[in-house]
Amino acid sequence: MKKLLLSAAAAAAFMAAVPAHADFMGYDPASHDGSMFAADDLMAMVKAAMEVTPPRNGENYVIGFANLQRDIPFCALVEQGILENAEAAGIEVVVADNRLDGATALTNAESFINRNVDFVIEFQTDAEFGAVIMNKMNQEGIPVVAIDIPMPEAGFFGVNNPRAGFMGGSYLAQAAVARYGMEAVMNGYFIEGELPQSGPIPAMRTGGQVAGFKAALPDFPENQILTFDSKNTLEESFTQTNNLLSRIPEGVPIMGTAINDQATTGILRAAQQDGREMITVVGLGGDEGETLANEADFVAAVGSFPERYGNSLIPMAMATLAGEDLPDAVLINHTMVTPANICEFNTEVACQDVEVIDYSFPEEGFLAHLEALRSDPSLADVQNLIPAQ
Repeated sequence: MKKLLLSAAAAAAFMAAVPAHADFMGYDPASHDGSMFAADDLMAMVKAAMEVTPPRNGENYVIGFANLQRDIPFCALVEQGILENAEAAGIEVVVADNRLDGATALTNAESFINRNVDFVIEFQTDAEFGAVIMNKMNQEGIPVVAIDIPMPEAGFFGVNNPRAGFMGGSYLAQAAVARYGMEAVMNGYFIEGELPQSGPIPAMRTGGQVAGFKAALPDFPENQILTFDSKNTLEESFTQTNNLLSRIPEGVPIMGTAINDQATTGILRAAQQDGREMITVVGLGGDEGETLANEADFVAAVGSFPERYGNSLIPMAMATLAGEDLPDAVLINHTMVTPANICEFNTEVACQDVEVIDYSFPEEGFLAHLEALRSDPSLADVQNLIPAQ
């Protein structure tokens, strides 16, 4: 697996967007830059945690990590980072694969309980099963942090969904206008790959993509915005985009984005196979580095830096076991990754000599979007996951 190094640019982009909290052995979620702590520091965190919460097995901490799906590149990078940090800290990790399935996630959670783990890092996609899993964990007194998709009463670490989505959608609109001109774009179609099964928080991401696109192009026709259920995969996105292409006239621009880089790639591949020459996509995650660098029509991705997740998740776990007060949600700050700057974030991929747009984030439109989210009654229970700005 490729080793990704944290550049100054990546560090600045990763800093958690949370209110200030007390420092735990050098870890402050409000100022941590996403870099990995030294092994001595991680072991000191473990020692401090054990003084408050002794290991259940009497010897060492065991963390259960249930990955979303282990063969997805984004998820593989998350797992790699967790394992590297745990090894440095002297923590055992039991890894399970949720396979993008709620019932499988529940079975894995039950196996963690039987294994008597000290802490669980949960990356699972089904909002309904999340409540069932948390009920079982609470009964056993096992603390949990959820990645990207929240679970009731669990800590949360991951994507700043409203901002990341808004960035991607607005960048896509501006890039399309730069490539094809305003008149052509207004006759084109915008395709959005959603993930409804994961509930309202990831919906803030895909909804943000649509809102960002419309903020940049407020007069874009509503009937030229097409959405589909991506199921979080390239394959399903490819299939559903193929179905939608029959509704899109030949010779018009197609603009696409989705819940993650893989689903975005599915949109691109379907359009390419259909012979569509005017296709522009923007991903979310930044983990498909080779695709971003080598596909001219994959013009950018909103970087989430999954390879750095473990650098925060293991300290968060230790802080929780040490009884520290952590924020309800630790959100990543994002930046746009393009073929021209990708080597600043992924040292295994060369930067390309290409022109990129002079991107302008629609700040006023974003603030209005946040106000709309705050007033949405369906989001009343997740206000802590809506950023202040």
